[in-house]
Amino acid sequence: MTDRWVIHLPVTAPDLHRARIFARTAARVLARLSARVEPGGVTVSAEDQQNVRHWVFCDRPLPGGARCALPAEHLAPCSRRLPPRVG
Repeated sequence: MTDRWVIHLPVTAPDLHRARIFARTAARVLARLSARVEPGGVTVSAEDQQNVRHWVFCDRPLPGGARCALPAEHLAPCSRRLPPRVG
């Protein structure tokens, strides 16, 4: 018997960029509601190629045991926090 269950919630978006934005937003909102949400494990895939996953967050390990909270493939140095929004 398992102690953990994973929720698979199919949500569609018109392209990879918007799928990643939606997944990041959903993961962050859900993480505020429960400490059991693991944003670093969030991936997106094309509907007809669900075995080809694209990472949403960087999630690289940082000193002190934290994980990078920036989007996958970011260009800035890894950080536990998002950069401030400009504009």
